[in-house]
Amino acid sequence: MSTLLGRAEALREAGTPFVLATVVRVERPTSARPGDRALVLGDGTIDGFVGGHCAEGSVRAEGLRVLAERTSTVLRISPEGDDGGCRGSVAVNHCPSGGMLEILLEAVVPATTVAVHGTGPIAAALRRLATALDHRVVAVGEAADAVVVAAHGDDETPVLEAALRAGVPYVGLIASRRRGATVLAALDVDEADRARVHTPAGLDIGAATPSEVALAVLAEVVATRDR
Repeated sequence: MSTLLGRAEALREAGTPFVLATVVRVERPTSARPGDRALVLGDGTIDGFVGGHCAEGSVRAEGLRVLAERTSTVLRISPEGDDGGCRGSVAVNHCPSGGMLEILLEAVVPATTVAVHGTGPIAAALRRLATALDHRVVAVGEAADAVVVAAHGDDETPVLEAALRAGVPYVGLIASRRRGATVLAALDVDEADRARVHTPAGLDIGAATPSEVALAVLAEVVATRDR
């Protein structure tokens, strides 16, 4: 078990999402016991043991769903496919031996990493709010899920170009529509990359203050990230 949890910690440190599956209840005959654990990876690989072949397919399918939705559930696998009062998911155990398993499936998804370029009030508000949302704020140039440029003309072009070439999923520019269009036109990237820049960055919520602008931008980061 310690080896499995060590692998889980290594996945966390590497920024690799996975599902932690833990057997919480059984009705024999079953080969699994409460406390048995496994990891379900994004490619469907199962590392560990939470039941034999009859449970594996259901754990994989439900684990991948949980991972995609960044959520958790209890999976009940029983011969009748009944919920037994379980408020989670259910699956049928087709093995002749029968038996019931209830398995807690928990998505473990690394924190969203946000890099902010700028030193003004909006940039400061972005860093504060990102931290409050349990995002990880990193320096510009580090691997990130989102790069937001809030520098009001200061070295915007090279930061945007570098983020686009690095394939950063969300690239945002704090600017008016007119100035944003001018900045985009000056970027030395192809049209497909130019179209990936969100400007004016943020959802249209009528934001006025720096904190409200930060809220709109980070809401857009959440709304556009892969699930």
